[in-house]
Amino acid sequence: MIRTALDTLYLVAGWLAGGFLILIFVLMMVLSAGRPLGINVPAGDDIVSWCMAAMAFLGLAHTFRSGEMIRVGLLIDNISGRTRHAIEIAALVVGCGFVGFFAWNAVVMTYDSWRFLDMTQGVLAIPLWIPQLGFTSGLVILAIALVDELVWVVGGRAPRYEKPKPTTAEEVVEQAIQSGV
Repeated sequence: MIRTALDTLYLVAGWLAGGFLILIFVLMMVLSAGRPLGINVPAGDDIVSWCMAAMAFLGLAHTFRSGEMIRVGLLIDNISGRTRHAIEIAALVVGCGFVGFFAWNAVVMTYDSWRFLDMTQGVLAIPLWIPQLGFTSGLVILAIALVDELVWVVGGRAPRYEKPKPTTAEEVVEQAIQSGV
């Protein structure tokens, strides 16, 4: 039950990131094509920048869980067994610490913006906590994903974010194609 809920949370965050990407595209096209036609979107650049932050941060947990985050495995790829497992746990603990700290401070900042009635600056004055929700939510969901993965790996299982190594030349080519190399 909780596994399904967490996987759904990561997937919904990924879909929201995709929705913000589409919104950025539409706004940029309207801003670009609208200028010669006399169409003006007040604060369009501000809205695009808020959508960009929301897109980037909301997509983090889904990207992490899909094994698509950039991972430097120079050291760990040559290690196996219990040592590798311990290094994975240590890396997840450090990741949980950093992302947890970042998420906590983002939540505090967003809460303070709400509490002090901070408003955005520019043409469109809206409460500042509204555009801050995108990156704050993304960080909190990433922190949840990291803790979820830490619990999984501490339980003695292999990390779910790690893709299996290719065994044939075709699999190497397929992974290269999927990664965009």
